[in-house]
Amino acid sequence: MTTQPILECRQVSKNFGAVQALYKVDFEVVPGEVMALVGDNGAGKSTLIKGIAGIYPFSEGEIFFAGKPVHIHGPRDAAQLGIEIVYQDLALADNLDVVANMFLGRERKRSLWRLDESTMEKSAIETLHSLSVTTLRSVRQTVAELSGGQRQSIAVAKAVMWNSKVVILDEPTAALGVAQTRQVLDLVHRLADKGLAVVVISHNLHDIFEVADRITVLRLGQRVEVFKTRETTQQEVVHAITAGRLLRVPGMGEL
Repeated sequence: MTTQPILECRQVSKNFGAVQALYKVDFEVVPGEVMALVGDNGAGKSTLIKGIAGIYPFSEGEIFFAGKPVHIHGPRDAAQLGIEIVYQDLALADNLDVVANMFLGRERKRSLWRLDESTMEKSAIETLHSLSVTTLRSVRQTVAELSGGQRQSIAVAKAVMWNSKVVILDEPTAALGVAQTRQVLDLVHRLADKGLAVVVISHNLHDIFEVADRITVLRLGQRVEVFKTRETTQQEVVHAITAGRLLRVPGMGEL
């Protein structure tokens, strides 16, 4: 695994009026790595990810991709770089089948009015096979028929179809049963094994310790610690989440 970050945020901050949601945060992930992003509610996890996605432009700081400074003005810019985000709601259309969902908004066409169904189906099957997703009966099943774990697998497969280099998963095991959680965690491992940089946002430290190589902890909008998973404990991570030392106390001057 290379040590050169594919995605790096340097000293990024974000203000919403008088509210400072992020303050001088550094964040990075390297190819082939699973980086966990953890913190209590309001720690700034979603703001950081939405800044990377171009939904909320950062108030200050820089983003580097593959070692070069980049400006991300919207989700299209992020996608063109190879950054894909699977949000907690998965953004799947229940009434459409697996193939239609995986190509939603990026359909291939044979002509102006005709979709190229055969090549889309072939690509969908190949992508699912490459991720060892074997629980689907057919790629022509509607998403409404699928389990939570299968839906998560489809959302991830959709994200990695487009030459993605960084995949960000927002609470990928939330509300899943034991077997479905196992399926998703195995999928996270396979993404990293394929050389992708994977960011996992989760409140479930048991899952984090199973899949993550490193753990970035945010507290009150600031990065307070980065742990190597093999060299720390859940107790140390919880302490950082709840009492990690801040660069600046909100509402006060710098310490």
